[in-house]
Formats: sequence, C-alpha cells, structure tokens
Amino acid sequence: MLIFSQNYYFCKIIKFFERNKVRGKLVSVLQIPKKPVESLERMKYTEFVIEAATESQREMLIAELSDYPFDGFTEEEDCLKAYIPEADFRMWRSAIEESLERNRCRYTAAEVPDRNWNTVWESNFEPIDVEGRCRIRAPFHSKNPTCEYDVEIMPKMSFGTGHHATTYLMAAEIMDVDFAGKSGLDMGSGTGVLSILAVKRGAVRVDAVDIDEWAYRNGTENIKANGMEGRIVPLQGDASLLAGKRYDFVLANINRNILLADMPVYAATLTPGGMLLVSGILEADISAIESRAAACGLDADGVRRRNGWAAVRFVKNRITPDKIN
Repeated sequence: MLIFSQNYYFCKIIKFFERNKVRGKLVSVLQIPKKPVESLERMKYTEFVIEAATESQREMLIAELSDYPFDGFTEEEDCLKAYIPEADFRMWRSAIEESLERNRCRYTAAEVPDRNWNTVWESNFEPIDVEGRCRIRAPFHSKNPTCEYDVEIMPKMSFGTGHHATTYLMAAEIMDVDFAGKSGLDMGSGTGVLSILAVKRGAVRVDAVDIDEWAYRNGTENIKANGMEGRIVPLQGDASLLAGKRYDFVLANINRNILLADMPVYAATLTPGGMLLVSGILEADISAIESRAAACGLDADGVRRRNGWAAVRFVKNRITPDKIN
C-alpha cells in the first residue's frame, strides 16, 4: 500500500484524522508542512519498516504512530512501512523508538531515496467501482459502461477517491437515497466526490466545505471536470460557515472527534425530516455517534459496514435543543 502527496501541500490527506486504508495504495497523510509546493513534491523522508504479521497488528501500529508527524503508512503482508519527513524524524526519533520498543516491535529505519511523491501517487491510483453502480476514476482511466454513474477525480491525493472504506460506504449510501430536488452540504468534502455523486443522483445544489486549501482547490477542479459548476459550491472553512444555513441533507465523512464536536451544528442546519449521513468512524464508534446524534434531535435510520468501518444515517424528526454541550 502506498500513500502520499498532494500538489499543494504534502499534507494530511484527511485533515488531522483518518487514514486512507487501501491495500497496495498510499494510506494516510496527517500534517501540513509549511513548505512551498516544489519542496513538498521532493521532500526527503525516513522509512520505518516494522514487522507486523497480521492486519490487526498493523492497524494498532498505525493508531499508535499517528500521534507522531508521519506523512504516510504502507501496509504489506508481513510489515508496516511508515514515512516521516527527515526533519521531523530528527526531532521525534527518541519518542518514536521508545514507543516501538515499548510495544516490542522489531523494525529498521533508513532514509528514503529522493523521489517525486506526487508522481508516485498518480502512478498507483486505480479506478474503483462502488457496488457495481458507480465508477470513480482518473481522467486517464476508461469509463465502465455497465456502471450507472461515472465520477472523474484527478488523483492529487485529496481524500475521497473511493478506495478508503468510508468513502466507499458513503458513496454506496448515496446511491440508495433519493436526492431529487434537494439541497445539501458535503462537510469535509476533499475531492468533492460525494457532492458530485449526490448531484448525479438528483440534488439541485450542494455546498462542498473543506478546511484545507489543497482540498478546496482540488475539489474545485473536480467539480468543473464533472460539469457541476453552479450546482456544487466549493467553500474553504469549517463548521463556522454554517451559521444560518439550511439543508435537506448533510454528508460528513470526517472522523469521530469532529463528528461528536460538530453534531449540534449539523443538526441545526437540517430541515425537519432532513438526513445526516456520517462516516469516518470505526464500528466501535457507532454507539457514541448515535448517542450524540440522539441528543441533537436525530434518529438513527440505518448502518452500513465495511472492513471494520461504518456509515450511519440519521433523520431529523424534532427541533434540535437550543443548547447542547
């Protein structure tokens, strides 16, 4: 599996949270280095190769190492490879090695030969068919004539290519929902793939919001490539942009902590009977998400699972309490 770069910032692919877990693909990016684009594309890295025979061991290692400024993780059959910028390696080396030794991990660490990571990412990008109904592909891939929906995404490492289980789950849910005539919000929009699919499913307008400049730019490009200008509005910012907004549906493929913190805001934007569809969470997080949603006036309406991840659908059936801590 390989994970890396974004044209604008060799940065966290899913903001400070989630991992793009795709076997044989680039997995995650967690930090936003304050460096110019040219240096990011050819940044020097240190590679940790850590023995890990099972997927659960590799998952645990990723969770542990995500506390440090690693830019990517690659899962292989017998090991986990973790990539950290050389400057960060020098700063965090002792703490990282103590963590690995505390967990009795056997590992090696070595400098990675200089390369253009953006080129590496693009060469590893493959199209994906969601439920046999939607193909998410790069411009250089062919369409699948058997798929009902075709979404073109430039592979610039914005989160949302369909490879990660949560994006797949969200896309699968969207294809089961009637969006005809509805307006909505795609929070943490990344590539804009979910907004694009929602419009293809009949939504008349979607606000696509992401806090990161690279995602905003990449999303804007993808919206144009799919002929969605005017129906999808890309916005750079966070939940503070939602004050006074009203939507028929909200899509939020983010992470557990952000969802818990911003749930009252999402609920407040929904019209009565409106739908909130969330992912970016593990199956173990479902209970906490459902409890928070219930406190915000949202009723659970279905769960979809894939590879340990989950997507949960809610419906707003009553007025959201004015104050929710």
